[in-house]
Amino acid sequence: MIFRQLYDAASSTYTYLLGDRASGEALLIDPVYEQVPRDLALLAELGLRLVATLDTHVHADHVTGAWRLSQRCGSRIALAAVAGAHGVQRALKHMDIVTFGSRHVAVRATPGHTNGCLTFVLDDQTMAFTGDCLLIRGCGRTDFQQGSPRHLFASVRGQILTLPDDCLLYPGHDYRGITVTTVAEERRYNPRLGGDVDVGDFTGYMDNLHLPHPKQMAVAVPANLRCGQPEGTAPPMDNPDWAPLTLRFSGVWEIEPMALLELGDRVQIVDVREQAEFIDQLGHLQGAKLVPLSQLTERMDEFDRNRPLVVVCRSGVRSAQASVLLAKAGFTQVANLAGGMLRWRGEALPVDSAAE
Repeated sequence: MIFRQLYDAASSTYTYLLGDRASGEALLIDPVYEQVPRDLALLAELGLRLVATLDTHVHADHVTGAWRLSQRCGSRIALAAVAGAHGVQRALKHMDIVTFGSRHVAVRATPGHTNGCLTFVLDDQTMAFTGDCLLIRGCGRTDFQQGSPRHLFASVRGQILTLPDDCLLYPGHDYRGITVTTVAEERRYNPRLGGDVDVGDFTGYMDNLHLPHPKQMAVAVPANLRCGQPEGTAPPMDNPDWAPLTLRFSGVWEIEPMALLELGDRVQIVDVREQAEFIDQLGHLQGAKLVPLSQLTERMDEFDRNRPLVVVCRSGVRSAQASVLLAKAGFTQVANLAGGMLRWRGEALPVDSAAE
């Protein structure tokens, strides 16, 4: 199985990718709207086809990427039936099974943080994805969206901490950078729900947290009750319109050699190799401007910010770094030449070998 744990820094949200290597089918658990380009890039690079998105609950701190991914991939949107959200294509109930290739996750209803919280347990019970129900040495709050400390206590004790001791537990968030825990650890060390804590202890603790509401709650909850679909006209799906580009998981947009050749002089080409490489046996692209990577920061004023810019190097590594630097400097139409001059020459495309 392919497994990846992804992170959204703005909301401290973990997104989980589960893929069946043999079939190429995959699930995403708790995708984030703004991170959809990242997730699509990773799916493409791993050769996976997204068949479903699963949200552990109706989130109050970020907008789900479920609708956006469904529009792009045709993936089914799955959420708890009791959430009553519009746009759900598979309404999940306790003990449902969601398959991806030869693998599956089992759905466990774990209400308490919200009334529609779900925990997803991998078929061999080696992993479980607990959303905000059980966090690492903590748990989700219980003071809105039909939350209940009594229900949460019963959910964690009855549906999660009864899993095998070595089952890895992956939460929906962590605010300290901790990535995973186990059933045995939480059963022993969780200060709210482990050890000798009883329902009275837990209820008294949770009823006196007095936390402010999440900053994005007024936006996130209504949006998530639409499965992340924007109101009114949907925004564009972020693909640049000046060329057919591919977003890599690293966050860099790439252009294929033939696509760049077809653009001709409609783009600026910046070669970030050293002078000796610019005129070596690989040659350089016609019209390319030589600006070594070491000089790029000081020479950005030489580029037209209103024209698309393609960055080139020998293999695409240095130019990828240059693309990042240009994007940080405010250039909005930047792409890296996929594979660099090695790929360009390998496809027998025209070069200029004369010195600039």
